[in-house]
Amino acid sequence: MGLQESHQDIQADEPGRSRADAVIDRVLSRAGTAVAEGGTQATDYDGEQLDREERAALRRIAGLSTELEDITEVEYRQLRLERVVLVGQWSHGTALDAEVSLRELAALAETAGSEVLDGVLQRRPHPDPATYVGSGKAKQIGEIVASVGADTVIVNDDLAPSQRRALEDVVKVKVIDRTALILDIFAQHAKSKEGKAQVELAQLEYLLPRLRGWGESMSRQAGGRVAGGAGIGSRGPGETKIELDRRRIRTRMAQLRREIKAMEPARAVRRDRRLTLPNVAIVGYTNAGKSSLLNRVTGAGVLVENALFATLDPTVRRSRTPDGREFTVSDTVGFVRDLPHQLVAAFASTLEEVAHADLMLHVVDASHPDPESQVRAVREVLADVPGADQVKEVLVLNKADIADAETLLRLRGRREVTIEVSALTGEGIDDLMELIGRELPRPEVTVDVVVPYTRGDLVSEVHRHGEVLAQEHVADGTRLSARVDAALAARLEEAGVTSATA
Repeated sequence: MGLQESHQDIQADEPGRSRADAVIDRVLSRAGTAVAEGGTQATDYDGEQLDREERAALRRIAGLSTELEDITEVEYRQLRLERVVLVGQWSHGTALDAEVSLRELAALAETAGSEVLDGVLQRRPHPDPATYVGSGKAKQIGEIVASVGADTVIVNDDLAPSQRRALEDVVKVKVIDRTALILDIFAQHAKSKEGKAQVELAQLEYLLPRLRGWGESMSRQAGGRVAGGAGIGSRGPGETKIELDRRRIRTRMAQLRREIKAMEPARAVRRDRRLTLPNVAIVGYTNAGKSSLLNRVTGAGVLVENALFATLDPTVRRSRTPDGREFTVSDTVGFVRDLPHQLVAAFASTLEEVAHADLMLHVVDASHPDPESQVRAVREVLADVPGADQVKEVLVLNKADIADAETLLRLRGRREVTIEVSALTGEGIDDLMELIGRELPRPEVTVDVVVPYTRGDLVSEVHRHGEVLAQEHVADGTRLSARVDAALAARLEEAGVTSATA
């Protein structure tokens, strides 16, 4: 078994080692990971889900070797299923905390299209500054990698560039950290032009301090016969290959920032058009069921997948409250514990949608072993979004049909408004719609108007954007008693409609 702790911990705490062994066993059995149930459960509200079939068709495939053996493998090389070993450290907290964190890493690895072969969980007070795990442990990981035939090691933490290089030199295979893994998933799932630009910017920000040169052979400091001691007039410091790469990356990053900034006016126009209707923003931890809830509330039919970060591009759809008022619902990218700061910065423009909402539905996976930590992770990200703390928040306890009763009782005791639902079975959705209707701001002007039959467009607009209290047909037109916003009330006055405004 790949799990091993430091020698000192084994001697001092043998029962602790047994707990850690059990953690790795459960992680490797896929318990609690994104593929634990063997597939994605969809409802009639989720539509045909053609995007999911397309994404599944592009999955990497197993059975191909790491190195090319025949020219016919060239076109399939990028589809090879990576075989990975997980490495985690347990420096504080309980054994359950370590298990939940490693389960999430396994789910991330599988979502990225890899096969988890083994895992190592190390108990130490702080990471080793040289190799993260220490020289002895690094050698043991190298032995595990060689024995199981892995080609990648994934570390459940952020590695310094020097730590990654040192660990790679020992284990002799590619080493990536948690941030690189999340960035890879984002790169696979981004579809819109803006989403792709945001992901590329985040990747370049991550790559810039991690460029690695390979000695003098990569130098471009001299040309012609200078290397042989000749070439008067062309001696000088020049520019090394790694410096050239850094300059190109910075140039590309500046270009991407300009492109993202150029997209802001169009996004602002679309947002201003939607602001004529109340807006509800759905936020939450990744794989909490946000897209499934959006489909239940609006019938949007957006992609639903039992995987982490299935949704990256924001989706906006319309729905109606039980009393007939229209509102828009925005689905946002999911969050994760210790979300890379590069992604938070790159997706700042997307997260701004939350600050412009009238109501925030914070979707929580009530079946998760530690839902409170997920709530904290989401709020840590939202704390960096100006204005998000002013939006009223409702905790939507999703997956209540499979949640533990004790967990639900604990979550009900929180100070926030909570409601229990199941996007899969539809349980609690009607109550959620009633809650949305109560919490959304109501139009501030009460009008009693007679609308001529020639102005049916105004009647339709009152029904769409206002709250109709009473309606009857009289000789001069349609009499409406309704609540509308100030702008619509002014338009009714300008149209010459007989009105009484309260």
